Amino acid sequence: MRRKLQHVKPATSTLNCHLSGVQPFGVYATKARRGWFNSSQRAWLRAIRSAAASNIALLFLIATAQAQPNSPRIGYVYPAGGQVGTTFEVKVGGQFLEGVTNTFVTGGGVEAIVTDFHRPMPQGQFTNLRDKLLALREKRQAARRGDSGTNSFSAADEKEMTELREKVFKNPPNRNATPAIADVATLRVTVATNAAPGDREIRLATGIGLSNPLKFCVGTLSEFTARPARAPNPDEDRMRRQFGLPPLDPPTTNIARVTLPIVINGQIAPGEVDRYRFSARRGQQLVVVVSARDLIPYLADAVPGWFQATVALYDAKGKELAYDDDFRSQPDPVLHFAIPRDGDYLVEIKDAIYRGREDFVYRIALGELPFVTSVFPLGARGGETVAVELSGWHLPVKKLMPDTRSPGITMLSVSRDKMLSNLIPFAVDHLPEATEREPNNTSGSAQKLTAPVIVNGRIDPPGDTDVFQIEGRAGEEIVAEVTARRLNSPLDSVVKFYDAADQQLALNDDCDDKGCGLNTHHADSYLRIKLPADGKFFIHLADVQRQGGPEYSYRLRISAPRPDFELRAAPSSLSLRSGGSVPLRIVALRKDGFTNEIVLALQNAPPGFKLSGSRIPANTNEVKLTLTAPVESEIQTFPLALEGHAQVAGVGVSRTVVPADDLMQAFFYRHLVPAQELRVAVTGRGPPRAAVRILSAVPVKIPVGGTARVKLEIPAARFAAKLQLEIADPPEGISIKSFATGLDATELILQCSAETRLGTKGNLIINAFNTRTDPEKDKRQARRAPLATLPAIPFEVVGAR
Repeated sequence: MRRKLQHVKPATSTLNCHLSGVQPFGVYATKARRGWFNSSQRAWLRAIRSAAASNIALLFLIATAQAQPNSPRIGYVYPAGGQVGTTFEVKVGGQFLEGVTNTFVTGGGVEAIVTDFHRPMPQGQFTNLRDKLLALREKRQAARRGDSGTNSFSAADEKEMTELREKVFKNPPNRNATPAIADVATLRVTVATNAAPGDREIRLATGIGLSNPLKFCVGTLSEFTARPARAPNPDEDRMRRQFGLPPLDPPTTNIARVTLPIVINGQIAPGEVDRYRFSARRGQQLVVVVSARDLIPYLADAVPGWFQATVALYDAKGKELAYDDDFRSQPDPVLHFAIPRDGDYLVEIKDAIYRGREDFVYRIALGELPFVTSVFPLGARGGETVAVELSGWHLPVKKLMPDTRSPGITMLSVSRDKMLSNLIPFAVDHLPEATEREPNNTSGSAQKLTAPVIVNGRIDPPGDTDVFQIEGRAGEEIVAEVTARRLNSPLDSVVKFYDAADQQLALNDDCDDKGCGLNTHHADSYLRIKLPADGKFFIHLADVQRQGGPEYSYRLRISAPRPDFELRAAPSSLSLRSGGSVPLRIVALRKDGFTNEIVLALQNAPPGFKLSGSRIPANTNEVKLTLTAPVESEIQTFPLALEGHAQVAGVGVSRTVVPADDLMQAFFYRHLVPAQELRVAVTGRGPPRAAVRILSAVPVKIPVGGTARVKLEIPAARFAAKLQLEIADPPEGISIKSFATGLDATELILQCSAETRLGTKGNLIINAFNTRTDPEKDKRQARRAPLATLPAIPFEVVGAR
């Protein structure tokens, strides 16, 4: 069964502290006036200057202020891809996109330039412009009527009216718009003729920072793009009628005609059903592949958490010929249909429960397309040659010889007439391999195996059970792990472990794999058991729903525990100023009881970048560290790479840190969805020598029930009177007792409660905030503005002194 993940609001530990040595705002105010900072940063400086008491060394704040809560975020890209060798327009909807300047697309060969930006106008501004426009219109009508005493309508009035109309109707307010996707940037995208087909990621950059990534597809087929959807706006429609303007979305009864093969791009509005007409010949084996959830994995404010597309095929008379709402365990539907006669046909797409919005984006690949439905085996031993059987439609070959030189998951595909098939995951391991042999449905006919081994098998026919026999000794640990759903098999496995007397010793149905970001049903099984005695033991593997067939493949690992780990870093987009620090969450996916410490390091990073708190303590699954940019770093963005190093069974191993984004599904479930790269934006340059340094030895030893002092170097004496500090996600019992600064160093005193567990380790991520009050308003309505993140401070709870 799926295990629910509880969403908990982050706790904080906050302290207001007083500093001394306030000096004039000076050069920073001058540089702000001269445009040295962007508009948001100038607003922060005005807040600091106008406050009764500013909060921290101004030099430190300016240098280290990093990604704010209003960091840019994108919710959809439309169309979500394009054909090699073409130029086309793309709409990107999101939030906090004002001032968008650049785009970044992974993989090379794709250029995207920002050409326009739209944001719904505030209602007050719209009302003011509308009233002026209506007054001018009335003046013009009166002049045309020749009303006595009415001033003539001049050319200047006509010009002003035209300008006002353009302003009013360019970005009208929209009470129906979804704030998370109300900002829309328009891009001109060019895909080079030599661009490699495949999936990319696109990000937008503003003066504040870098957005999250979304998928962008590069293909070889011709593309049709339907008119972009817009949020309903009755107020704008009424105004347009009032001024005699045509509606933006005139009703139409025409169904767009497309020519096969084709990729259709569209968006689903609320209650909408999209249909497209095409001609086909008798005997054509039509393949319809929908991408919807694949493009935007999770819509945080929707249930089930994504656009659940359905696809149907109709003949010219409106008779339904085929329908699908998913493909096996994947939410996006796929159809395969043999055309019965020459003529016109319709393909229809909608949401399963008739929801819709601008971020309900889809792509439909339509034609005689190569599509792989399953492969067998699902993996192979590293370095060995294996012929993989392919099943599917329009495949140019029936077998494939994959590259098995590198362990891990590799993606397989085939091409036919320059059309690429879908991608299929294939696992490579270094353990010995075996193939399941029938009959092996009972303990009496069990297939004998010698561990360690990986068995490649199938649950076929429906209701089949595969039984394997191993021998072991008392106290020996055995792991039985199924990998099937993670390799796109529809199998929902269940594993049972029996002794020779047919007594069940253990059972597992589902086991969560937090490294598998897009799975919502973790259907693969995992067992770890200590053998109670010497003798024979039996492992039973079946589909828990009694399903089965040739495509119900699996890989069953039977071995002693193999301690290992994977790593994820979230978020996959970071923004900070030169000399500043930004938090980064690192999640350790520990396997088979691995508990050792993991040391993290940057790989081939530009000089001056560094990590603080770069250790994941033993028996700890995640840590927040900080990335600090060099003080003299230029304003630019670039990819970064991290590695984790640890001792496994006395041998040093390294694992690449996979970038990911923490996304929420259906208001509740959280998923770490892998991204193609970790990209960092340096959004501005700070003054020289503006970085903060930790002067105390780390990890800081905090005694149970006591305090510890941490000295920091802030390289300036421009202090203000008040500071608000906060530990983000503080460990239980750890808090800030006091904070004071002198001319040479700043001292932070941490305290630990008597109930805190001895040996607790981790990092303290401390944020600085500025509280701003408006003297003309109630001071109780103070607003807190984030100013900076300090470098992570490693700590350890030790015994009382």
